[in-house]
Amino acid sequence: MRLPPTPPPSSASRAMKSNRSSDTKPELALRRELFRRGLRYRVGYRISLPGRAVRPDVVFTRRRVAIFVDGCFWHGCPLHCRMPSDPSGYWHQKIDRNRNRDLEVDGALRTAGWTVFRVWEHEAVEQAAEAIHAALTQSR
Repeated sequence: MRLPPTPPPSSASRAMKSNRSSDTKPELALRRELFRRGLRYRVGYRISLPGRAVRPDVVFTRRRVAIFVDGCFWHGCPLHCRMPSDPSGYWHQKIDRNRNRDLEVDGALRTAGWTVFRVWEHEAVEQAAEAIHAALTQSR
């Protein structure tokens, strides 16, 4: 699916372009909590899959666990994603494309034997870390 032309620059566009793609506050908070619990992980680890490669935010290589920390806007959180008013439909298509890509990546990772966690940026870090910790210790 091709996106319509990028809308003309606006204050919303400038703000969205300035958002970081890695080392975001929610991602750093989750990593700190996982480390505090004694878990050691990889960051920026490239996983090669048939037809694509992905870089989850946090990876436990031996346990084959991939964790993504998703931003509410960019990944279309059903609770918090508020679409900007855009007559061209660019942002709706962009978010829909991101959601579809996330589903494809999750499926490809699971097919390759990986466990996938998706954590929303608004989720409590302690609860997310507890679920991840439980899954890691359960699989031993």
